Amino acid sequence: MKRIAAVLALLASTVAAGVAAQTAQPAPHMLVGIFDEAETLGAPDTAFPMLKSLHAQVVRATMYWGGVGGVAGKKRPAHPTDPADAAYSWGAYDNMVRAAATQKIKVLFSIWGTPAWANKKKGLNYAPTVSRDLRNFAYAAAKRYSGTFVPDDGNPDTVDEKLPAVRLWLTWNEPGNPIFLKPQYTRVGKGKKRHWVAQSPITYARMCAAVYSGVHSTMLRNEKVACGATGPRGNNNPSTKRASIGPIPFLRGVKQAGLKKFDAWAHHPYYGKPSEKPASKPTSNRGKRGRIAPPVLLGNIDELIKDVTRLYGKRRIWLTEYGYQTRPPDRAFGVSYANQAKYLKQAYAIARKNPRIDMMLWFLLRDEPGLAGWQSGLLTRTGAKKPAFAAFEKLAR
Repeated sequence: MKRIAAVLALLASTVAAGVAAQTAQPAPHMLVGIFDEAETLGAPDTAFPMLKSLHAQVVRATMYWGGVGGVAGKKRPAHPTDPADAAYSWGAYDNMVRAAATQKIKVLFSIWGTPAWANKKKGLNYAPTVSRDLRNFAYAAAKRYSGTFVPDDGNPDTVDEKLPAVRLWLTWNEPGNPIFLKPQYTRVGKGKKRHWVAQSPITYARMCAAVYSGVHSTMLRNEKVACGATGPRGNNNPSTKRASIGPIPFLRGVKQAGLKKFDAWAHHPYYGKPSEKPASKPTSNRGKRGRIAPPVLLGNIDELIKDVTRLYGKRRIWLTEYGYQTRPPDRAFGVSYANQAKYLKQAYAIARKNPRIDMMLWFLLRDEPGLAGWQSGLLTRTGAKKPAFAAFEKLAR
């Protein structure tokens, strides 16, 4: 949650102020991109020229619905489907999509973080009490970034211009992780019939249906809404302090909960330890007490795709977060600079060979500050280029 708080603070200030070789190429259908909202939302004028030099085709950023600096963090909009409602603050996102458009880079917005007014002040990582509130916000966001919306800057002496279009959307982030969605489990029944129920897939099914409905209600062409954004692993054990749900049980749970419509299933197939390479498969498929908890890494991504196909047909697959941390600075979880570059090439080669994968995003552009952050950047914190920078630069050529 530290990173979330930092980005929300950054947004608040912004609003207040206004296995393959180097020649391996992604298949034409697969978008190659970056997820680093601290750079793309916080410093778009410098980030996007660099992203252009990297040949990035798409960038992902969290669209914070609530919280300090969130689009609707202060109060409930009087007209929630109207993107011009006075309660909405879109400034940082307007700046980002304009900067992306100048470099001809697509934008993927992932909606996350429930406002206090929408869930009785439970917290950003609790679902809205009424799904319609999320649907209305998704509609307003998609309408604002429809490619036809003209914002009024309040100055009669300036010519207002249309905002660029955003056609790619994602619901929440890693909803099988309690950091991003609570509760993961609820206990129901009485006496001997008392038992645990996996709650987050049920909640998330409603949330993703709301975002899908809201975005597609604009009736625009080529809009795509992804569900999932699942993390690579979960303990599937409700009795633990930090209970979480693995990607395959989560997928099955949303199906059972009635989720029907989405355009792509998103996943984050991160490695679990520095010795794991992009092609590595999980060493264990069982969690505590024998519960089946198969991690889904890049090396066994076909296991997830097989379940998506069985449950939903040939939906597209987006890998919306992936990366390797480096040592230095992370001595515990990082790999060498050389291995980071090598693994980046191998990972994209694996993804591009899979006909179902339409997108793969590297996390991050620049290392986060402090070891408590994430250190998988193509740049060090001070801006020095790691070998992975040149490796990424060659991907989309």
